[in-house]
Amino acid sequence: MGRFISFSFLTSHPLLLLLIIFPIIIIIQQAKPAIGLPLSTNSRWIVDENGHRVKLACVNWVSHLEPVVAEGLSKQPMDMLSKRIVDMGFNCVRLTWPLYLATNDSLASLTVRQSFQKLGLLEAIGGIQSNNPSIVDLPLIKAFQAVVASLGNNNVMVILDNHISKPGWCCSNSDGNGFFGDQYFNPDLWIKGLTKMATIFNGVRNVVGMSLRNELRGPKQNVKDWYRYMQLGAEAVHAANPEVLVILSGLNFDKDLSFVRNQAVNLTFTGKLVFEAHWYGFTDGQAWVDGNPNQVCGRVVDNVMRLSGFLLEQGWPLFVSEFGADLRGKNVNDNRYLNCFFGVAAELDWDWALWTLVGSYYLREGVIGLNEYYGLFDWNWCDIRNSSFLERISSLQSPFRGPGVFETGLHKVIYHPATGLCVQRKSFLDPLTLGPCTESEAWSYTPYKTISLKGAYFCLQAKHVGKPAKLGIICTDCGSTWEIISDSKMHLSSKADNGTTVCLDVDSSNTIVTNTCKCLSRDKTCDPASQWFKLVDSTRSSTTTKSFFQFNPILDLPGKDFIWKFFGLL
Repeated sequence: MGRFISFSFLTSHPLLLLLIIFPIIIIIQQAKPAIGLPLSTNSRWIVDENGHRVKLACVNWVSHLEPVVAEGLSKQPMDMLSKRIVDMGFNCVRLTWPLYLATNDSLASLTVRQSFQKLGLLEAIGGIQSNNPSIVDLPLIKAFQAVVASLGNNNVMVILDNHISKPGWCCSNSDGNGFFGDQYFNPDLWIKGLTKMATIFNGVRNVVGMSLRNELRGPKQNVKDWYRYMQLGAEAVHAANPEVLVILSGLNFDKDLSFVRNQAVNLTFTGKLVFEAHWYGFTDGQAWVDGNPNQVCGRVVDNVMRLSGFLLEQGWPLFVSEFGADLRGKNVNDNRYLNCFFGVAAELDWDWALWTLVGSYYLREGVIGLNEYYGLFDWNWCDIRNSSFLERISSLQSPFRGPGVFETGLHKVIYHPATGLCVQRKSFLDPLTLGPCTESEAWSYTPYKTISLKGAYFCLQAKHVGKPAKLGIICTDCGSTWEIISDSKMHLSSKADNGTTVCLDVDSSNTIVTNTCKCLSRDKTCDPASQWFKLVDSTRSSTTTKSFFQFNPILDLPGKDFIWKFFGLL
């Protein structure tokens, strides 16, 4: 028979009681509550039915190309892919679809097998027969519904994105799919298709939003028709399915929503409107290679804020529904862009969808089995293409703040975009290091430009060039003052003891050090990524618990060595 400890024994040994109860409290705090659907909006936030923030951390799953079947189903079972999406930390999929799936009955009624046979994709049929036999003879629209159901069975939310009209790769200014009135873009047929898809998925709980159209573009685009048809489309979707979020894209490949600043969208319903924008490295050509990264980042971010980011300030949710990069990691333009993007994404804490889940395509632009280097999966849809990128993005998958994210008081975390990690400490005796943002310290950035630990007497200090940054209690000298400098607004600069201007940096062991500030301007060959940090507002608490000796500020006061010796610990 096993032994047990009586409650009276525990109450007479309070330290033991604390050791048992405290971990239970931590586990309860860390448990993620189920999302209450449907979703709605509260100012700039997307919230659940309880009013708590739900951050959309999505991945794009392509289903709009010529086969009109979600990519990868010839490589892996859809349920396994749905589970892998969850395992990678995503809570949502932006699932693309072509308009003709909803408006062309002869297309929608084709079976998966017939669609692939028409395209000569016989090997893919065999793969689907092996991995997803239940859909191979389903009509395309039913196969699409099966993917949504599989995601729902794994608690993954879905945003239905009308990506294009005629199935195929997107996008160009001359593909006939760009704007209302183009060859394949009849606005009346578009509204009919939106209505049909909204109706089909009415009552499907995990379908939480509908993006009305991807990347409006081309010579016919104009603001007048944007308001006319986007408002009609929004009303049609809401009438057919009042529970979904209605997501509106901008002009010029979904980069430009600036016109909304002075002319609001006029709708009969409230609490469901979300705007979306896209931002890639190639959005600005080769600017990241051809220019100084600090200056390019500052200039590009100013432009993003002018064209779409201002919506957050106006109290509207902004969903960055496409961003991504070459995950092989050797594209300098993409790498520099991502460092800038991650800093802004953390600071603004916006909702987002990564392009893309896809490792390879059945058929893209005439090429069978084209490798997608922006894809999370490798060509075979088995392994992760870049596991370090997945670790890096994990810090952005949970909200830093928002309604219901009140685990602790408002504070700052010191976020490092190049790694996706945050500044933390193991104890007052160890140097500051980078670690998971879930274990970050709570900092404050004071009016005196000191960076101080919340609830303690310590501030961040620069001491010597090339040496670790320190925590100290004398916070009035130059080495305790931190200016946010450079065009990127991501260099934290102070003075070393010898008067040299230094910037916060990270060394090869992830220790926080101070070094001479680098790449501030002009030099385009220099990479400032190690010195880029963002002070990010947060109300979420650390998931780790430090011991008494790690927390107690007296242990770093003058005379601490005597205290340690007194306890026999030095």
